[in-house]
Amino acid sequence: MKFKLSIKYKFNPWQYLVLSFLILISLGTWALKLPIVHHEKGLKWIDAGFEATSAVCVTGLTTVPTSCFNLTGQLILLLLMQLGAIGIMTITSSFLIAVKGNLNLKHRLSFSQLQENFNLNDANYVLKNILRITFITEFIGMILLSIGFYLHGLSIKKALYQGLFHSISAFCNAGFSTYDDSLIHTNTLIKITIAFLIIMGGLGYFVVFELIASLKEKRQLSLHSKIVLSVSFFLIIIGTLLLFYFQKGQINWIDSFFQSVTARTAGFNSIDLNMLNNASVFLLLILMFIGASPGSTGGGIKTTNFFIMIYAVFSVLKGRESVVIWHRSISRRQILKAFGTAIVYFLVLSIGILWLFHHSQFSFKSTIFEAVSAMGTVGLSLGLTPLLGLKGKILIIGLMFIGRLGPASFAMATINKQKNIEIKYPEGEIF
Repeated sequence: MKFKLSIKYKFNPWQYLVLSFLILISLGTWALKLPIVHHEKGLKWIDAGFEATSAVCVTGLTTVPTSCFNLTGQLILLLLMQLGAIGIMTITSSFLIAVKGNLNLKHRLSFSQLQENFNLNDANYVLKNILRITFITEFIGMILLSIGFYLHGLSIKKALYQGLFHSISAFCNAGFSTYDDSLIHTNTLIKITIAFLIIMGGLGYFVVFELIASLKEKRQLSLHSKIVLSVSFFLIIIGTLLLFYFQKGQINWIDSFFQSVTARTAGFNSIDLNMLNNASVFLLLILMFIGASPGSTGGGIKTTNFFIMIYAVFSVLKGRESVVIWHRSISRRQILKAFGTAIVYFLVLSIGILWLFHHSQFSFKSTIFEAVSAMGTVGLSLGLTPLLGLKGKILIIGLMFIGRLGPASFAMATINKQKNIEIKYPEGEIF
C-alpha cells in the first residue's frame, strides 16, 4: 500500500507580493556579483544585497558609491529601480495582458486586492496604462534633464545617459545618483525637473488616472484624489517655507522647495544635509515619516492615512461622533486602518532604531535620521550608512524591505481567510 503525502498551499496576493520582491532582490544581488559588473572599491555580498534591496525598494541609501559601478552595474541598478517601483505583480499582469489580451478572473482578483483603489472592472484598464504613463513621464523627464546636464557642461552622449538615469530614479522615487554629492552642484533646470518627476511618482497611479480623465471629460475628482492633492500641496508648501525660515537664508527658495519635495520619499539632495540645524532635520523626519500617497512609488505611512488621523482627532475634539470630509462620511474601518497602519509602522521603526543604537555608536540624530529614511524608503542620509557594520547593514536592509511593502502587507500575508465576527458584545467604559 502506497501513501502519497500531498500538501497544497495557496498563496494570497500579499504573499505573492512579498515573495516576488524577495526573488527580485535575490536576483539583483546575484547580478551585481557577476563578473561583468565592476566596482572600483570592490563589492562584498552584503553590499551587493544592500544595493539590490535599496534599488528594488526604491530607497537610495548606499553603502558603496554608485559612481564607482561600471556601466553594466549602473544599468542593473536602473532595471531594479524600475521593476521595484512599478511592482513585480503589475509588470507580470501587464505582460499577461500583452500576451493574452486580457486577464483571467484570478489575476484580476489578485490585482484588485493589492490595489485597493480599483475594482475588478478597472483592473484591465489600469494595467494597460500604468506602463504607458510611467514611460511617457520618464521620457519627457529624460529630455528635460538631458538639456539640463548638457547646459551643466556634459557632452550630448553623457547628458543623455545622465538624463535617462536620473529621470527613472526620480520618477521611481529611488534617489540613486551617479554623482557622489547627489545634485548639490547641478543647475535649476535639473532640480526643478527632478522635483516634479518625484511629485508625479509620489501621487499614485489612481490620482494620475483621475487627473487625466478629469481633463478629458471635465468630471469631478474623487475624495481620495482631493485628499492626496491637498495634503501633497500643503506638505510641499509648508516644508518649503519652514526650511527656508529655519535656515535663515542659508539655502535659497529652489533648494528649500527641492528638499521639501525629496524628503517625502526620494533620496536626492541639493544641499549638504549636515549643514542643517536641528529644527530642519526634525522637519525632514516628519516629512519622511508621512511619505507619499497610496499606489505610488514612495513609502511612509501615506498622505491619506495622515489626513484621516488628523481629521479624526479634530472631529473628536469637536465632540463629533462621525468623521465627515467634504460631505463624505469616513467609515470606522478606514479610521482604525489608518491609525493601525501608523502605529505598526511606528513600532517597527522604534524597534529598528533601538537595535541600531545597540549595535552602533553613532550620534543620536544621525541614527534616527538613517532609520526613518530607510523605513520611509527615502534615501536621504547624514553619512551614516557607508560606516555601518554587518549588523547595521542587515537592519537597514530589513527596514527598507518592510518600509517598501508596508507593515500591513506582512500582517495580511499571514491571513488566508478573513473572518467576520458576527457576535456583538456590550460596550465597556474605559477612563
